[in-house]
Amino acid sequence: MINIRIPATSANLGAGFDALGLALTYYNYVEMEESDVIDISSADNIKIPQDENNLIYISAKDLYNVCGKKLQGLKIVQTNNIPMARGLGSSSACIIAGLVGANTMLGNPLTKDDLVDLAAQIEGHPDNTAPALLGGIVTAVFDGKKVHWVKQEVFTKLKFVAIIPDFELKTEKARACLPKEIPHKDAVYNLSRAALFSASLLTGKFENLRTAVHDRLHQPYRMSLIPNAREVFDIAYNHGAYGVYLSGAGPTIMAIVDENNTYFAGKMKFSLDNAGLSGWQVHELHIDNNGTALI
Repeated sequence: MINIRIPATSANLGAGFDALGLALTYYNYVEMEESDVIDISSADNIKIPQDENNLIYISAKDLYNVCGKKLQGLKIVQTNNIPMARGLGSSSACIIAGLVGANTMLGNPLTKDDLVDLAAQIEGHPDNTAPALLGGIVTAVFDGKKVHWVKQEVFTKLKFVAIIPDFELKTEKARACLPKEIPHKDAVYNLSRAALFSASLLTGKFENLRTAVHDRLHQPYRMSLIPNAREVFDIAYNHGAYGVYLSGAGPTIMAIVDENNTYFAGKMKFSLDNAGLSGWQVHELHIDNNGTALI
């Protein structure tokens, strides 16, 4: 039985729409082995597809097909800590688990670059799948066939605090609200801030992050789909966050916080409860520099 640990991810990071993402210390676990039948179960009673529609199984089968091998069946046991449809890469974690597990069972015929490419083809973009596999912060461009990526390990005195609501937001709905075209000035606005984010994070100029997470491509349109989002942003900034942004398509809101801001998570939860938002959960995380691992 192969045991796999896959990190959650936070994509876009404000202005880096479909291009930037990072891995976080929040994990799904998957046990996998070949079988004569499809045998899929959840170790924590989270409802998951238990047939050939399971995304881990689909991804594993895709890799077998790429390698010219027939997949008879799989035994899969999932532990799903990453909440689904919350903007923390739950689907990407399944894709990467299936690819890494299948590649391991076949003796690792595909390289890491091959896996990055295949994952992006399955998901449609690499901003979650690449950091889930590689760890760290990943800048990636997908040309439809190949992903051109750079991973940078990040060692900072920062926490990434996930503020997770008690409702889902499907990626399809979050993408449907985006405009088909944008003004040239909005493209320039985002390009400059995406570049500023990476440079500031990696050089320790954290005071730039509040400006760097501003965006005109997706966040202004998606905020309307997330009740009380603006209020949560304001609370996080009032408690000293460097920057606050929608994680992926939302509805999770991510706050970037100094490690010395010891009680941020507790103050955040207290303020949310007082504002009548007791359904929102607060998780204090860090960047995972290792990515998916066999354990």
